[in-house]
Amino acid sequence: MSELSCPCDPTRRYADCCGPLHAGASARDAEALMRSRYSAYVMGLEDYLVSSWHPSTQPQPPLLEPGARLKWLRLKVIEHRVIDDDHAEVEFEARCLENGVRRDLHERSRFVRERGHWFYIDGVIG
Repeated sequence: MSELSCPCDPTRRYADCCGPLHAGASARDAEALMRSRYSAYVMGLEDYLVSSWHPSTQPQPPLLEPGARLKWLRLKVIEHRVIDDDHAEVEFEARCLENGVRRDLHERSRFVRERGHWFYIDGVIG
């Protein structure tokens, strides 16, 4: 899989982008974690989604609907806002096809860093 482009940014190789995070490396910042979570949705990596979600807000699995007809098409990061050393927000747009119908998702996500690891807390969709 190392020669494949990364789902979060087709100009980057998966092995140099989200691949190391999916294999257990720590994200350097909230944007990198958000991008790796998008790629995990594209690739169906539910274990990674669970482990990168802060325990205080983590929903019960399954997070991915079995048999869902969802195809992620693109990710666009609008803003990465650092609040302080351990808190950040990332605003993004993601496009997908759901049962053949185009759907655009716009979210401002909140992240926290604990013990050197970034975690997704929650997001406001709008």
